[in-house]
Amino acid sequence: MDREAATSEERRPAAGSMLRLGRRGLLLGLAAAAAAVMAARLMGWWSPRAGLRLFIPEELARYRGGPGDPGLYLALLGRVYDVSSGRRHYEPGAHYSGFAGRDASRAFVTGDYSAAGLVDDVSDLSFSEMLTLQNWLSFYEKNYEFVGRVIGRFYGEDGLPTPELTRVEAMITKGLEARQEELKEKQKFPPCNAEWSSAKGSRLWCSPNSGGVSRDWIGVPRKLYRPGAKEPHCVCVRTTGPPSDQTMDNPIHRNRGDLDHPNLGEYTGCPPLAITCSFPL
Repeated sequence: MDREAATSEERRPAAGSMLRLGRRGLLLGLAAAAAAVMAARLMGWWSPRAGLRLFIPEELARYRGGPGDPGLYLALLGRVYDVSSGRRHYEPGAHYSGFAGRDASRAFVTGDYSAAGLVDDVSDLSFSEMLTLQNWLSFYEKNYEFVGRVIGRFYGEDGLPTPELTRVEAMITKGLEARQEELKEKQKFPPCNAEWSSAKGSRLWCSPNSGGVSRDWIGVPRKLYRPGAKEPHCVCVRTTGPPSDQTMDNPIHRNRGDLDHPNLGEYTGCPPLAITCSFPL
């Protein structure tokens, strides 16, 4: 489901070493806190609640907002929401009408609005795609009324989560953890600025805000080799102070920042401490 294609109503869901460590610690602490809050929220969303209405798919299919229909509902990961207040987006003939009266969780990620795509099977989605679903779930929780659950893939006849929903929850949790690790690495190794032209070739350079990471150092371009990645990518590496992963109980360092990290490599033909690397054609 393309959020950017929706109207604004439907748009929803980057001094010294001690100062650097403090700022990085604050950012990572906020990320960890956000992940913990989201994990707790997920548990609250999916835990049993007394008095909830349970729908069978055939019953939910009646809620498509057409003449004589009892309402306008959609489901996401088995949770049913009344989207009547967003009728112009979901009613018959509207852009997202295919989501009404069913659980089309898969299409929120794939954008496949065909009959084959408007289904609830998310068994082969990646961690990042599961996080997209989680973002959509947050959106519907915030903007629409939760009215019940669909019996089927995600909830049993007793209204309790199925093993499939438990698996989805675990993947979302792992995805949140992976996102936190990505933020940690991005603060440590911000992406380089890059440009290319047919006349001048390519140029890589670092700045205090390169990669969208505001910081009090500039850094120098280096190749970062990630385990499992086919190609390295350019990151900016701090050149002074202690390594980012140095513990406070070991204050001795070579004042080279992260230059000696084992996953980094220099660019051939670029001076080791240059903040710009140019590669003419």
